[in-house]
Amino acid sequence: MPKSYRFSALIFSLLMLPGAAAFGQSQGNPPADDSSKSKKAQGTDEADPLKRELTPEQKKKNEKAFKREVSDTYKKWIDNDVSLIITDEERQAFKQLSNDDERDNFIEQFWLRRDPTPDTVENEFKEEHYQRIAYANEHFAAGKPGWKTDRGQMYVKFGPPDQIDSHPSGGTYQRPMSEGGGETSTFPFETWRYRYLEGPNLGNEVEIEFVDTCMCGDYHMTMDRSEKDALLHVPGAGQTLYESMGLADKSERFTGGGLENIGKGPYSGGNTDPKMFDRLAQFHALSKPPSIKFKDLDEVVSHHIRYNVMPFDFQVDYVKVTEDTVLVPITIQVNNSDITFEEKDGVARGVVNIFGRVTTLTGRIAQTFEDTVSVEVPAELRDKTAKNKSIYWKALPLRSGRYKIDLVVKDVKGNEGRLGTISRGLEVPNMGEDRGLMTSTLILADRMERVETSRVGGGNFVIGDTLVRPRVKSSKDQAAVFKKKDSVNVWMQVYNLAVDETTKKSQGTVEYEIVNTTTNKSVVSAKDDAATLAKGGQMTVEKTLSLASLEPGTYQITIKVNDLVAKQSLPPQSAKFVVEQ
Repeated sequence: MPKSYRFSALIFSLLMLPGAAAFGQSQGNPPADDSSKSKKAQGTDEADPLKRELTPEQKKKNEKAFKREVSDTYKKWIDNDVSLIITDEERQAFKQLSNDDERDNFIEQFWLRRDPTPDTVENEFKEEHYQRIAYANEHFAAGKPGWKTDRGQMYVKFGPPDQIDSHPSGGTYQRPMSEGGGETSTFPFETWRYRYLEGPNLGNEVEIEFVDTCMCGDYHMTMDRSEKDALLHVPGAGQTLYESMGLADKSERFTGGGLENIGKGPYSGGNTDPKMFDRLAQFHALSKPPSIKFKDLDEVVSHHIRYNVMPFDFQVDYVKVTEDTVLVPITIQVNNSDITFEEKDGVARGVVNIFGRVTTLTGRIAQTFEDTVSVEVPAELRDKTAKNKSIYWKALPLRSGRYKIDLVVKDVKGNEGRLGTISRGLEVPNMGEDRGLMTSTLILADRMERVETSRVGGGNFVIGDTLVRPRVKSSKDQAAVFKKKDSVNVWMQVYNLAVDETTKKSQGTVEYEIVNTTTNKSVVSAKDDAATLAKGGQMTVEKTLSLASLEPGTYQITIKVNDLVAKQSLPPQSAKFVVEQ
């Protein structure tokens, strides 16, 4: 592949679906929300706020100005988006900045400093960071956003553990000898194991224990391995091996002033275990931001977009990540009949280059992405697949606000080098808690399924732990097109649901209705209990509806969400689709 294109190779796999064959997958996870992907090098110390010298008077003045003048956008960035990974030095430097231009430059440098591949467009660290936040919110919420819980914080900082020993219901537990042995009963707890974590007092075989002592789903990190013991304060119950043999007394666990209340055993020193200081040092290290690996950034990357005509369709969706960041999946659809194929060795191969750029209204680059998409089909099936479509997906974390997106698609093998371009405005919604009950985009998908653990939080079409491949509206029908033998998969998230103070759960209903737009008659209806779907004020709606009973025509699906705790309802969310024979 010519170096000048700077495209990362990508092979799309052909899925033989009636009317729409989805191909392959984008490389990597979503890039970051607000910094330029131009990787602009900063050649002087003055350009890097971390290196700029300030007098004590200037520092004091700037800190006061920061508290008084800085906008909520920057406060949310430092307090929400990057609060778990920003170093103390960086936080102090950010508070010393005196204007928004300096803050924008700081944010750009912040992400570039962590970019593992500064000579490419993607910033994999940034993409992975926002995917981790989305996953934490989906799985660890407990009366507060998942990223704010202890498990969520560890997940965002260090990624998925290599092994999880989970006891979600607690119950009978046989202690290892390192904890004194013997049998007891426990609260719900989890032990996360990382083979290796970078940083002082971490290293090889790091174990982190989380305990849910309130039995409410809020697991907190602990350095005291006895905290999960539900019988710890019950005299004579839950004895260690030595205690059951009369070689130790349970009351000894609470003397000596140690960090833990572990009983003595063959391989346990009790609460005077000399390794307790190692655990204290590890606990402190885990509470700090992860170390920065990539600091030398010199690459300057620029892009130029040409304009011509090659038809394609695209769809933009919005999914909440944090209070100030929204995941914006962009799906591009190209008709196979518009791609030039070349046959070789019995295989017909077409190549499409895709480039996208998101800019603010002032022209500042917020995101860029580019990929090479290869479409391969057996030569004998080329004519049969001409009516199929190739689908490309890329998710971009962005702050709420107004943007412009430019998309360019190039037919590489065509003699004319045809280009298609679309330029549209984007209005990324503000999904903060202060906005009340809100939803993501209502997505109609031709595939919706749980993904294996290795793909959770990242990968093509993956949102959280679910693969959601949109069926893109065609420019002809202005609606997604399905066959009668298909099912329509509905995906939507609901945010800021009220949580009952007693049960710590949300309560509500989700109603589904499909209406024939020609006859205006309801043809399908269903209802779900929101309590079974919601976690920590957030709910993911996933519904698969068969189309076998529907006649060919145009339909509209409507979803209504009622929050029974807050006693409020969302405006109905609707989407049209076409059913073909």
